[in-house]
Amino acid sequence: MAKGSKHAQHQQISVNEKHVSLDRPIRQTPQNASSDDDVLDLGAMLRTLWRKKLWILASVILATALGAFYAYKVVVPKYRATSVVLLDTAQDQLVDLGAVLPSLGSESEAINTEVEVLKSRRLLERVVTAADLTQDPEFNGALRPLSFKARFKNFVTGATRPTPTQEQQVTGAVNALLARISVRNLPKTYILQITLETENAAKSAMLADTMAEQYILYQMDVKFEATRDASEWLTSRVADLQIELEQAEARLAEFSSNSEVVSIETVQALERQLKELRDRLQTMRASLVTDTEQLNALENAQDATPEEKIALAGDPRLETIFRENGAGPAFDARFRQILNLADIQVQRSQTQIEALMTSINAREADIARQSDELIQLQQLTREAEASRLLYEYFLSRLKETSAQEGIQRADSRILSNAVLPTFPSEPRKTLILAMSIMLGGLIGIAGVLLWEMRKNGYRLPEELEEDTGLPVMGQLPLLPTSNRREALEYLSMKPTSSAAEAVRNLRTSILLSSMDKTPKVIMLSSALPGEGKTTVSFALAQNFVGLGKKVLLIEGDIRRRVFSQYLDVKDAKGMMSVLSGETTLTDAAIHDPVLGADILISEQTDANAADILSSQQFKTFLETAREAYDIVIIDTPPVLVVPDARVVAQLVDTLLFTVHWDKTSKTQLANALRMFDTVGVRINGLVLNQIDPKGMREYGYGDSYGAYGAYGSKYYTN
Repeated sequence: MAKGSKHAQHQQISVNEKHVSLDRPIRQTPQNASSDDDVLDLGAMLRTLWRKKLWILASVILATALGAFYAYKVVVPKYRATSVVLLDTAQDQLVDLGAVLPSLGSESEAINTEVEVLKSRRLLERVVTAADLTQDPEFNGALRPLSFKARFKNFVTGATRPTPTQEQQVTGAVNALLARISVRNLPKTYILQITLETENAAKSAMLADTMAEQYILYQMDVKFEATRDASEWLTSRVADLQIELEQAEARLAEFSSNSEVVSIETVQALERQLKELRDRLQTMRASLVTDTEQLNALENAQDATPEEKIALAGDPRLETIFRENGAGPAFDARFRQILNLADIQVQRSQTQIEALMTSINAREADIARQSDELIQLQQLTREAEASRLLYEYFLSRLKETSAQEGIQRADSRILSNAVLPTFPSEPRKTLILAMSIMLGGLIGIAGVLLWEMRKNGYRLPEELEEDTGLPVMGQLPLLPTSNRREALEYLSMKPTSSAAEAVRNLRTSILLSSMDKTPKVIMLSSALPGEGKTTVSFALAQNFVGLGKKVLLIEGDIRRRVFSQYLDVKDAKGMMSVLSGETTLTDAAIHDPVLGADILISEQTDANAADILSSQQFKTFLETAREAYDIVIIDTPPVLVVPDARVVAQLVDTLLFTVHWDKTSKTQLANALRMFDTVGVRINGLVLNQIDPKGMREYGYGDSYGAYGAYGSKYYTN
């Protein structure tokens, strides 16, 4: 029942409910949930957010205040300065000499490499040293005071603050500087932007310029060191090459002095002589063959005729002798002389051949020896020449490199020095405030939606009827009282209040819920304790008395026995005495003047309550009460706690189920209705109880409970 409501909702509960309760199919469990439950109701969400607009506004204000405090009081302002460097990818050489290190390329890889060089630790160490950042507390944590947490830890542990070494301080300063710099290349240009962000504007500009200067000096130093190292290496190499050249020339001179070969022409002349000797040898061998054949022919012709001898010898003198003297002694002497000359000629040819072969062998040996010497001479000459060329090249490079040591130029130059920043770059207060407002709004909206999602109860009778398929016979407000007895007195003293009218509305709905006959035995139950069913029972009893009915209110909750909180009775006889026959119903019933009805309380017993209510004595007792009274109202325990309500429900005419507004969850209600359904009990109607008017307004359901509560001020007096 809702607290202090000025209006009532009972206009919704009319005679039409009679037809609703008869014609509408009863669904004891909310199993009719459809896929519509999964559809996001944007209108309902917006209404919810509008209802909680003050919560959201408070969240926005709180977040904005925190953001402003953070931006203006907590965050240390930081200033950003930028120095611009131009990369010189095509330097003009003062002297056209080959450089030890090539100039920067124009490819994006080369430019990106320079970006990484600017962020290298070696370059940053130069900046730390040049700017003496180890003496700056912003870059040297050892110079900053300890935090409260560190001081407390040292106090507890008894430790002292360690003193870092110089190397550790430099490393820490480099790390801090690395966290405060950013280097970027402007797209499609050779321009690098070096940005420094510190807590001091002048320091940011100074460090940006220092870093650009150190970058240029670093390039100069790298080139100078490379040129110097190259000069030192070339000097050493030239000295070695000079020694090698001298040794090669000495070997060539020594060989030339000890060798007979003068030049390749000498060897070629020997080869020509050898060819001539070989030609002569071939001729002599042919002549020897001819002479040998002539000698053999002459030797074989000694017994031949003179004519044959003359023809074979081919000697004119022999022929003259034969013509003048005939074949006589002179002829024979001349023939023998010719034979001896042929023999001498053969011997002479053999001797000449042997002499030619000896000469040929000697020439071949000379040629072979001089060819080998010529090859060695040529090899030594080439080695000396190669050593001379290499020596001259390295000597030339040494002179060029030595000349470059004084004309080295950096591959970049400062295009624009850093400008002293006027305003801090951080914190971006406007952005922080805007983000705080957005974040506060999001947190507020999320909190509202989560709060609404957490609510799993019923606020409108339409929701209750839609989920259960049962009619809502009454909507009772929360009474503005502090205890149960005051609730009865409030309804009695203010019969024209909206709460009293709501109870009358419920009474009317009960009386019209059946077309056949007026229900006499009415039972009230709920899912769990604390949902107000006992107060509703007392209010109904009081309201039926107002119709002139004789009413009996029975305390069916034998276990808790809460009627004593409404009545000032002690040691009174109750239902157990009536059931045992110890007393009669008339004697045990207590008449309360405020309520105007008879009340039968419960007594403490060791017997099981469910067994008592299931007994024949209870059924007989209930029939007796039905005959003795016009209306019998039974207040039973919660159905989810004990089975008593399901037992009593078998014997009553009307079963009302009380639902606590915005508290009884859908799961609890579904389980409770399922409990009655399992025993075949039909619930006649629901009572939405303890409706909070303030909560109804908060949820946007009108100034009070009920769809037409705004008109109640003309009829109700609270």
